[in-house]
Amino acid sequence: MSGVMARPAVARRGSVYEDVRRQFDRAADVMGLDPEVRKILETTTNEIVVHFPVKLDGGHIESFTGYRVQHNNVLGPYKGGLRFHPAVDLDEVRALASWMTWKTALAGIPFGGAKGGIQIDPSKYSKREMEHITRRFTFALAGNIGPEYDIPAPDVNTNPQIMAWILDTYLQMMPAQQRQSCTHVVTGKPVEAGGSVGREKATGQGVAYCVEAWAEDHELEMDGATIAVQGFGNVGSWAARLLAAQGARLVAVQDVTGAVAAPGGIDPEALAAWAQGRGVAGFPGARPTDPETFLETPCDVLIPAALEKQITRETAGALRCRLVAEGANGPTDPDGDEILRDRGIAVIPDILCNAGGVIVSYFEWLQNKRGEFWDLEEVDRKLRRRMLGAYQKVSDTARARGVDWRTAAYVVALQRLETVYKERGIFP
Repeated sequence: MSGVMARPAVARRGSVYEDVRRQFDRAADVMGLDPEVRKILETTTNEIVVHFPVKLDGGHIESFTGYRVQHNNVLGPYKGGLRFHPAVDLDEVRALASWMTWKTALAGIPFGGAKGGIQIDPSKYSKREMEHITRRFTFALAGNIGPEYDIPAPDVNTNPQIMAWILDTYLQMMPAQQRQSCTHVVTGKPVEAGGSVGREKATGQGVAYCVEAWAEDHELEMDGATIAVQGFGNVGSWAARLLAAQGARLVAVQDVTGAVAAPGGIDPEALAAWAQGRGVAGFPGARPTDPETFLETPCDVLIPAALEKQITRETAGALRCRLVAEGANGPTDPDGDEILRDRGIAVIPDILCNAGGVIVSYFEWLQNKRGEFWDLEEVDRKLRRRMLGAYQKVSDTARARGVDWRTAAYVVALQRLETVYKERGIFP
Protein backbone atom coordinates (compact mmCIF):
# COMPACT_ATOMS: atom_id res chain seq x y z
CA MET A 1 0.00 0.00 0.00
CA SER A 2 2.20 2.72 -1.26
CA GLY A 3 1.80 6.39 -2.06
CA VAL A 4 0.09 9.20 -0.12
CA MET A 5 -1.99 7.59 2.57
CA ALA A 6 -4.60 9.03 4.88
CA ARG A 7 -3.91 10.06 8.44
CA PRO A 8 -6.35 8.41 10.86
CA ALA A 9 -9.57 10.37 11.15
CA VAL A 10 -9.54 9.35 14.80
CA ALA A 11 -6.31 8.97 16.76
CA ARG A 12 -5.33 5.35 17.32
CA ARG A 13 -6.10 4.07 20.82
CA GLY A 14 -4.62 1.06 22.53
CA SER A 15 -2.54 -1.76 21.14
CA VAL A 16 -3.01 -2.82 17.52
CA TYR A 17 -1.29 -6.11 18.33
CA GLU A 18 -3.83 -6.73 21.10
CA ASP A 19 -6.57 -6.35 18.47
CA VAL A 20 -4.88 -9.07 16.40
CA ARG A 21 -4.66 -11.33 19.44
CA ARG A 22 -8.37 -10.87 20.14
CA GLN A 23 -9.27 -11.71 16.53
CA PHE A 24 -6.96 -14.73 16.61
CA ASP A 25 -8.37 -15.99 19.92
CA ARG A 26 -11.96 -15.71 18.68
CA ALA A 27 -11.24 -17.83 15.60
CA ALA A 28 -9.03 -20.31 17.47
CA ASP A 29 -11.83 -20.89 19.97
CA VAL A 30 -14.44 -21.33 17.24
CA MET A 31 -12.42 -23.96 15.34
CA GLY A 32 -10.83 -25.64 18.36
CA LEU A 33 -7.29 -24.93 17.17
CA ASP A 34 -4.77 -27.47 18.43
CA PRO A 35 -3.37 -26.05 21.72
CA GLU A 36 0.27 -26.71 20.75
CA VAL A 37 -0.13 -25.04 17.35
CA ARG A 38 -1.90 -22.19 19.07
CA LYS A 39 1.13 -21.58 21.30
CA ILE A 40 3.33 -21.24 18.21
CA LEU A 41 1.04 -18.97 16.21
CA GLU A 42 0.25 -16.57 19.03
CA THR A 43 3.86 -15.38 19.18
CA THR A 44 6.31 -13.94 16.66
CA THR A 45 9.44 -15.82 15.56
CA ASN A 46 11.97 -12.98 15.24
CA GLU A 47 11.88 -9.27 16.07
CA ILE A 48 14.69 -7.17 14.63
CA VAL A 49 15.19 -3.57 15.78
CA VAL A 50 18.00 -1.57 14.19
CA HIS A 51 19.31 1.92 14.95
CA PHE A 52 21.39 3.47 12.19
CA PRO A 53 22.94 6.86 11.45
CA VAL A 54 22.57 8.75 8.16
CA LYS A 55 24.39 11.90 7.04
CA LEU A 56 21.75 14.25 5.63
CA ASP A 57 22.00 16.98 2.99
CA GLY A 58 23.07 19.65 5.47
CA GLY A 59 26.00 17.53 6.58
CA HIS A 60 24.56 16.68 10.00
CA ILE A 61 23.91 13.12 11.17
CA GLU A 62 20.52 11.83 12.28
CA SER A 63 19.80 8.46 13.88
CA PHE A 64 16.81 6.39 12.75
CA THR A 65 15.03 3.34 14.16
CA GLY A 66 13.90 0.55 11.87
CA TYR A 67 12.00 -2.67 12.45
CA ARG A 68 11.49 -6.07 10.86
CA VAL A 69 9.23 -8.57 12.59
CA GLN A 70 9.10 -12.11 11.22
CA HIS A 71 5.96 -13.77 12.52
CA ASN A 72 5.89 -17.23 10.93
CA ASN A 73 7.44 -19.08 7.98
CA VAL A 74 6.03 -22.59 8.15
CA LEU A 75 4.41 -22.13 4.72
CA GLY A 76 7.40 -20.47 3.03
CA PRO A 77 9.68 -17.42 3.16
CA TYR A 78 8.64 -14.49 5.33
CA LYS A 79 6.74 -11.93 3.25
CA GLY A 80 5.51 -8.43 4.00
CA GLY A 81 5.81 -4.75 3.31
CA LEU A 82 7.89 -1.92 4.69
CA ARG A 83 6.18 1.29 5.81
CA PHE A 84 7.80 4.66 6.44
CA HIS A 85 5.59 6.52 8.91
CA PRO A 86 5.95 8.42 12.21
CA ALA A 87 3.59 5.96 13.95
CA VAL A 88 5.67 2.87 13.15
CA ASP A 89 6.57 1.04 16.34
CA LEU A 90 7.13 -2.53 17.49
CA ASP A 91 3.49 -3.06 18.52
CA GLU A 92 2.20 -2.03 15.11
CA VAL A 93 4.77 -4.07 13.19
CA ARG A 94 4.00 -7.18 15.26
CA ALA A 95 0.33 -6.79 14.36
CA LEU A 96 1.02 -6.25 10.67
CA ALA A 97 3.38 -9.26 10.53
CA SER A 98 0.71 -11.46 12.12
CA TRP A 99 -1.91 -10.30 9.62
CA MET A 100 0.50 -11.20 6.80
CA THR A 101 0.74 -14.77 8.10
CA TRP A 102 -3.04 -15.14 8.06
CA LYS A 103 -3.30 -13.37 4.69
CA THR A 104 -0.81 -15.57 2.84
CA ALA A 105 -2.31 -18.71 4.37
CA LEU A 106 -5.80 -17.66 3.31
CA ALA A 107 -4.62 -16.77 -0.21
CA GLY A 108 -3.05 -20.22 -0.59
CA ILE A 109 0.41 -18.96 -1.52
CA PRO A 110 3.71 -20.40 -0.20
CA PHE A 111 4.75 -17.48 2.00
CA GLY A 112 4.81 -16.69 5.69
CA GLY A 113 4.24 -13.36 7.36
CA ALA A 114 6.55 -10.44 8.15
CA LYS A 115 6.42 -6.65 8.26
CA GLY A 116 8.79 -3.79 8.86
CA GLY A 117 9.50 -0.13 8.49
CA ILE A 118 11.17 3.01 9.76
CA GLN A 119 9.75 5.49 12.24
CA ILE A 120 9.98 8.53 9.99
CA ASP A 121 7.94 11.27 8.31
CA PRO A 122 9.16 11.06 4.68
CA SER A 123 7.75 14.50 3.84
CA LYS A 124 10.52 16.09 5.94
CA TYR A 125 13.36 14.67 3.84
CA SER A 126 14.60 15.21 0.29
CA LYS A 127 14.57 12.45 -2.29
CA ARG A 128 18.34 12.14 -1.95
CA GLU A 129 18.02 11.81 1.83
CA MET A 130 15.29 9.18 1.48
CA GLU A 131 17.57 7.19 -0.81
CA HIS A 132 20.38 7.31 1.74
CA ILE A 133 18.03 6.38 4.59
CA THR A 134 16.57 3.46 2.60
CA ARG A 135 19.96 2.12 1.59
CA ARG A 136 21.33 2.41 5.12
CA PHE A 137 18.26 0.61 6.51
CA THR A 138 18.78 -2.19 3.98
CA PHE A 139 22.42 -2.48 5.00
CA ALA A 140 21.42 -2.58 8.68
CA LEU A 141 18.97 -5.43 8.03
CA ALA A 142 21.71 -7.30 6.12
CA GLY A 143 21.25 -11.06 6.56
CA ASN A 144 17.74 -10.71 7.95
CA ILE A 145 16.24 -10.48 4.44
CA GLY A 146 16.85 -12.61 1.35
CA PRO A 147 15.08 -13.92 -1.79
CA GLU A 148 14.38 -17.32 -0.24
CA TYR A 149 14.14 -16.13 3.36
CA ASP A 150 12.35 -12.77 3.83
CA ILE A 151 11.04 -10.70 0.93
CA PRO A 152 10.00 -7.05 1.59
CA ALA A 153 7.49 -5.11 -0.51
CA PRO A 154 5.89 -1.63 -0.58
CA ASP A 155 3.48 -0.45 2.10
CA VAL A 156 2.48 2.95 3.50
CA ASN A 157 4.71 5.73 2.08
CA THR A 158 6.94 3.29 0.19
CA ASN A 159 6.78 2.60 -3.53
CA PRO A 160 8.60 0.97 -6.48
CA GLN A 161 11.45 3.50 -6.25
CA ILE A 162 12.09 2.55 -2.61
CA MET A 163 12.08 -1.13 -3.63
CA ALA A 164 14.59 -0.41 -6.41
CA TRP A 165 16.98 1.18 -3.89
CA ILE A 166 16.60 -1.80 -1.56
CA LEU A 167 17.24 -4.20 -4.44
CA ASP A 168 20.35 -2.38 -5.61
CA THR A 169 21.77 -2.12 -2.10
CA TYR A 170 21.14 -5.79 -1.37
CA LEU A 171 22.77 -6.85 -4.65
CA GLN A 172 25.89 -4.83 -3.84
CA MET A 173 26.30 -6.99 -0.72
CA MET A 174 26.17 -10.20 -2.77
CA PRO A 175 29.13 -11.85 -4.56
CA ALA A 176 29.07 -10.72 -8.20
CA GLN A 177 28.29 -14.18 -9.53
CA GLN A 178 25.14 -14.43 -7.35
CA ARG A 179 23.57 -11.06 -8.07
CA GLN A 180 21.41 -11.99 -11.04
CA SER A 181 19.87 -14.85 -9.07
CA CYS A 182 18.76 -12.56 -6.23
CA THR A 183 16.47 -10.04 -7.95
CA HIS A 184 13.44 -11.52 -6.18
CA VAL A 185 14.70 -10.25 -2.80
CA VAL A 186 11.98 -7.58 -3.00
CA THR A 187 8.69 -7.33 -4.88
CA GLY A 188 6.79 -4.27 -5.98
CA LYS A 189 9.81 -3.16 -8.01
CA PRO A 190 9.56 -0.96 -11.11
CA VAL A 191 8.68 -3.12 -14.12
CA GLU A 192 11.98 -2.17 -15.77
CA ALA A 193 13.86 -3.47 -12.72
CA GLY A 194 12.11 -6.83 -12.70
CA GLY A 195 8.70 -5.90 -11.34
CA SER A 196 5.42 -7.33 -12.55
CA VAL A 197 2.81 -5.55 -14.61
CA GLY A 198 -0.38 -5.25 -12.59
CA ARG A 199 1.44 -4.96 -9.25
CA GLU A 200 0.67 -1.25 -8.82
CA LYS A 201 -3.08 -1.80 -8.97
CA ALA A 202 -3.08 -5.29 -7.46
CA THR A 203 -4.36 -4.47 -3.96
CA GLY A 204 -7.08 -2.19 -5.31
CA GLN A 205 -7.90 -4.79 -7.95
CA GLY A 206 -8.38 -7.41 -5.24
CA VAL A 207 -10.68 -5.05 -3.33
CA ALA A 208 -12.71 -4.52 -6.50
CA TYR A 209 -13.00 -8.26 -7.17
CA CYS A 210 -14.27 -8.84 -3.62
CA VAL A 211 -16.79 -5.97 -3.74
CA GLU A 212 -18.11 -7.15 -7.10
CA ALA A 213 -18.50 -10.73 -5.82
CA TRP A 214 -20.27 -9.55 -2.65
CA ALA A 215 -22.56 -7.29 -4.66
CA GLU A 216 -23.58 -10.18 -6.90
CA ASP A 217 -24.27 -12.40 -3.89
CA HIS A 218 -26.33 -9.72 -2.11
CA GLU A 219 -28.33 -8.26 -5.00
CA LEU A 220 -26.48 -4.95 -5.08
CA GLU A 221 -26.33 -3.61 -8.63
CA MET A 222 -22.82 -2.23 -9.19
CA ASP A 223 -24.06 0.10 -11.91
CA GLY A 224 -25.10 3.09 -9.79
CA ALA A 225 -23.87 1.75 -6.44
CA THR A 226 -22.31 4.47 -4.27
CA ILE A 227 -18.87 4.17 -2.70
CA ALA A 228 -16.86 6.27 -0.24
CA VAL A 229 -13.09 5.83 0.10
CA GLN A 230 -10.95 6.73 3.10
CA GLY A 231 -7.32 7.00 1.97
CA PHE A 232 -6.67 7.88 -1.68
CA GLY A 233 -3.19 6.45 -2.07
CA ASN A 234 -2.38 3.44 -4.18
CA VAL A 235 -5.09 1.16 -2.78
CA GLY A 236 -7.97 3.60 -2.44
CA SER A 237 -7.46 5.32 -5.77
CA TRP A 238 -7.21 2.07 -7.73
CA ALA A 239 -10.22 0.54 -6.00
CA ALA A 240 -12.27 3.65 -6.82
CA ARG A 241 -11.14 3.69 -10.46
CA LEU A 242 -11.76 -0.01 -11.00
CA LEU A 243 -15.20 0.03 -9.38
CA ALA A 244 -16.14 3.16 -11.34
CA ALA A 245 -15.41 1.18 -14.50
CA GLN A 246 -18.21 -1.17 -13.35
CA GLY A 247 -20.61 1.75 -12.97
CA ALA A 248 -20.14 2.56 -9.27
CA ARG A 249 -20.38 6.22 -8.23
CA LEU A 250 -17.67 7.68 -5.99
CA VAL A 251 -19.44 10.11 -3.64
CA ALA A 252 -16.79 11.00 -1.03
CA VAL A 253 -13.04 10.69 -0.42
CA GLN A 254 -10.82 11.46 2.55
CA ASP A 255 -7.04 11.57 2.80
CA VAL A 256 -4.36 13.26 4.91
CA THR A 257 -5.18 16.67 3.41
CA GLY A 258 -8.92 16.64 4.07
CA ALA A 259 -12.17 15.31 2.65
CA VAL A 260 -14.28 16.06 -0.43
CA ALA A 261 -17.76 14.96 -1.45
CA ALA A 262 -20.12 15.14 -4.42
CA PRO A 263 -23.40 13.19 -4.17
CA GLY A 264 -23.66 13.27 -7.95
CA GLY A 265 -20.29 11.54 -8.26
CA ILE A 266 -16.57 12.30 -8.38
CA ASP A 267 -14.47 11.32 -11.39
CA PRO A 268 -11.83 9.05 -9.76
CA GLU A 269 -9.44 9.39 -12.69
CA ALA A 270 -9.50 13.18 -12.47
CA LEU A 271 -9.19 13.05 -8.70
CA ALA A 272 -6.22 10.67 -8.90
CA ALA A 273 -4.45 13.05 -11.28
CA TRP A 274 -5.23 16.05 -9.05
CA ALA A 275 -4.19 14.30 -5.82
CA GLN A 276 -0.79 13.17 -7.09
CA GLY A 277 1.69 14.78 -4.73
CA ARG A 278 -0.83 17.17 -3.11
CA GLY A 279 -3.82 15.17 -1.83
CA VAL A 280 -7.54 15.45 -2.46
CA ALA A 281 -8.15 18.82 -0.72
CA GLY A 282 -9.16 21.56 -3.12
CA PHE A 283 -10.25 19.22 -5.92
CA PRO A 284 -12.46 21.38 -8.15
CA GLY A 285 -14.82 18.53 -8.99
CA ALA A 286 -16.18 18.22 -5.42
CA ARG A 287 -16.99 20.31 -2.36
CA PRO A 288 -14.94 20.19 0.84
CA THR A 289 -16.52 18.33 3.73
CA ASP A 290 -15.74 17.73 7.40
CA PRO A 291 -13.07 14.99 7.82
CA GLU A 292 -14.32 14.33 11.36
CA THR A 293 -17.71 13.15 10.04
CA PHE A 294 -16.45 11.37 6.92
CA LEU A 295 -17.40 7.92 8.19
CA GLU A 296 -21.04 9.08 8.37
CA THR A 297 -21.19 9.42 4.56
CA PRO A 298 -24.30 7.65 3.20
CA CYS A 299 -23.13 5.04 0.69
CA ASP A 300 -23.52 1.42 -0.31
CA VAL A 301 -19.83 0.53 0.13
CA LEU A 302 -17.29 2.14 2.44
CA ILE A 303 -13.65 1.35 1.62
CA PRO A 304 -11.28 2.23 4.48
CA ALA A 305 -7.87 2.24 2.78
CA ALA A 306 -5.78 4.29 5.19
CA LEU A 307 -4.40 3.13 8.55
CA GLU A 308 -5.50 1.00 11.49
CA LYS A 309 -8.27 1.56 14.06
CA GLN A 310 -10.60 3.85 12.13
CA ILE A 311 -13.84 1.98 12.85
CA THR A 312 -14.00 1.69 16.63
CA ARG A 313 -16.47 1.70 19.50
CA GLU A 314 -16.65 5.49 19.06
CA THR A 315 -17.18 5.56 15.29
CA ALA A 316 -18.86 2.28 14.23
CA GLY A 317 -22.31 3.50 15.22
CA ALA A 318 -22.06 6.40 12.76
CA LEU A 319 -21.53 4.35 9.58
CA ARG A 320 -24.30 4.58 6.98
CA CYS A 321 -23.33 1.86 4.52
CA ARG A 322 -24.25 -1.73 3.65
CA LEU A 323 -20.70 -3.03 3.27
CA VAL A 324 -17.25 -2.23 4.65
CA ALA A 325 -14.54 -3.49 2.28
CA GLU A 326 -11.24 -3.26 4.14
CA GLY A 327 -8.54 -2.00 1.79
CA ALA A 328 -6.30 -1.16 4.76
CA ASN A 329 -4.89 -3.51 7.38
CA GLY A 330 -6.81 -3.42 10.64
CA PRO A 331 -9.15 -0.47 9.98
CA THR A 332 -11.83 -2.04 12.20
CA ASP A 333 -10.97 -2.98 15.77
CA PRO A 334 -12.78 -5.79 17.67
CA ASP A 335 -15.15 -3.39 19.43
CA GLY A 336 -16.05 -1.79 16.11
CA ASP A 337 -16.56 -5.25 14.62
CA GLU A 338 -19.09 -6.14 17.31
CA ILE A 339 -21.08 -2.98 16.68
CA LEU A 340 -21.11 -3.54 12.91
CA ARG A 341 -22.31 -7.13 13.44
CA ASP A 342 -25.11 -5.92 15.69
CA ARG A 343 -26.11 -3.30 13.11
CA GLY A 344 -26.12 -5.80 10.23
CA ILE A 345 -23.34 -4.05 8.30
CA ALA A 346 -21.29 -6.59 6.35
CA VAL A 347 -17.49 -6.60 6.42
CA ILE A 348 -15.07 -8.10 3.89
CA PRO A 349 -12.07 -8.47 6.22
CA ASP A 350 -8.62 -7.14 5.46
CA ILE A 351 -6.83 -10.49 5.24
CA LEU A 352 -9.16 -11.36 2.36
CA CYS A 353 -10.07 -8.01 0.83
CA ASN A 354 -6.58 -6.52 0.43
CA ALA A 355 -4.73 -9.76 -0.37
CA GLY A 356 -4.33 -8.81 -4.04
CA GLY A 357 -1.03 -7.07 -3.36
CA VAL A 358 0.72 -10.06 -1.82
CA ILE A 359 -0.75 -12.41 -4.42
CA VAL A 360 0.73 -10.39 -7.29
CA SER A 361 3.94 -10.03 -5.27
CA TYR A 362 4.04 -13.83 -5.34
CA PHE A 363 3.54 -13.73 -9.10
CA GLU A 364 6.45 -11.25 -9.40
CA TRP A 365 8.64 -13.48 -7.22
CA LEU A 366 7.83 -16.47 -9.43
CA GLN A 367 8.54 -14.55 -12.64
CA ASN A 368 11.95 -13.44 -11.31
CA LYS A 369 12.86 -16.98 -10.19
CA ARG A 370 11.83 -18.48 -13.53
CA GLY A 371 13.17 -15.73 -15.78
CA GLU A 372 9.65 -15.13 -17.12
CA PHE A 373 7.49 -12.07 -17.84
CA TRP A 374 3.70 -12.41 -17.77
CA ASP A 375 1.41 -9.99 -19.58
CA LEU A 376 -1.31 -8.05 -17.75
CA GLU A 377 -4.10 -10.34 -18.94
CA GLU A 378 -2.38 -13.35 -17.39
CA VAL A 379 -1.65 -11.54 -14.11
CA ASP A 380 -5.24 -10.30 -13.78
CA ARG A 381 -6.68 -13.72 -14.67
CA LYS A 382 -4.54 -15.52 -12.10
CA LEU A 383 -5.26 -12.85 -9.46
CA ARG A 384 -9.00 -13.04 -10.02
CA ARG A 385 -9.00 -16.82 -9.69
CA ARG A 386 -7.10 -16.73 -6.38
CA MET A 387 -9.10 -13.85 -4.91
CA LEU A 388 -12.45 -15.40 -5.77
CA GLY A 389 -11.29 -18.81 -4.56
CA ALA A 390 -10.40 -17.33 -1.17
CA TYR A 391 -13.64 -15.31 -1.14
CA GLN A 392 -15.70 -18.46 -1.68
CA LYS A 393 -13.87 -20.37 1.07
CA VAL A 394 -14.58 -17.56 3.54
CA SER A 395 -18.21 -17.28 2.46
CA ASP A 396 -18.74 -21.05 2.78
CA THR A 397 -17.01 -21.19 6.17
CA ALA A 398 -19.03 -18.27 7.54
CA ARG A 399 -22.24 -19.97 6.46
CA ALA A 400 -21.27 -23.44 7.71
CA ARG A 401 -20.09 -22.25 11.14
CA GLY A 402 -22.56 -19.42 11.61
CA VAL A 403 -19.82 -16.84 12.22
CA ASP A 404 -18.89 -13.41 10.85
CA TRP A 405 -16.62 -13.17 7.83
CA ARG A 406 -13.55 -12.05 9.75
CA THR A 407 -13.71 -15.07 12.02
CA ALA A 408 -14.36 -17.28 9.01
CA ALA A 409 -11.31 -15.88 7.19
CA TYR A 410 -9.13 -16.56 10.22
CA VAL A 411 -10.51 -20.10 10.48
CA VAL A 412 -9.63 -20.86 6.86
CA ALA A 413 -6.09 -19.51 7.36
CA LEU A 414 -5.54 -21.23 10.70
CA GLN A 415 -6.79 -24.55 9.38
CA ARG A 416 -4.12 -24.48 6.68
CA LEU A 417 -1.39 -23.60 9.17
CA GLU A 418 -2.58 -26.23 11.65
CA THR A 419 -2.54 -28.91 8.96
CA VAL A 420 1.04 -28.12 7.98
CA TYR A 421 2.27 -28.16 11.57
CA LYS A 422 0.58 -31.50 12.21
CA GLU A 423 2.08 -32.98 9.05
CA ARG A 424 5.60 -31.68 9.65
CA GLY A 425 5.74 -32.05 13.41
CA ILE A 426 7.74 -29.87 15.77
CA PHE A 427 11.56 -30.09 15.86
CA PRO A 428 13.14 -31.86 17.69
